[in-house]
Amino acid sequence: MNTAKAEIRSLLEKLPDDCSIEDVQYHLYVVEKIQQGINRAEQEGTLDQNEVERKFQQWTSK
Repeated sequence: MNTAKAEIRSLLEKLPDDCSIEDVQYHLYVVEKIQQGINRAEQEGTLDQNEVERKFQQWTSK
């Protein structure tokens, strides 16, 4: 597992030299949200395509 510092360094290396602080903040926000989603999926599990389609059909038919 990468440390937060290592992840930030990696992110900064990928961004263009002329990026703004807002650009960095946005990308950090996106990385954090993705990591939260991965963690939630690992803890709570995920649904397969058929389950998603079935649930979606239930929601839209009400």
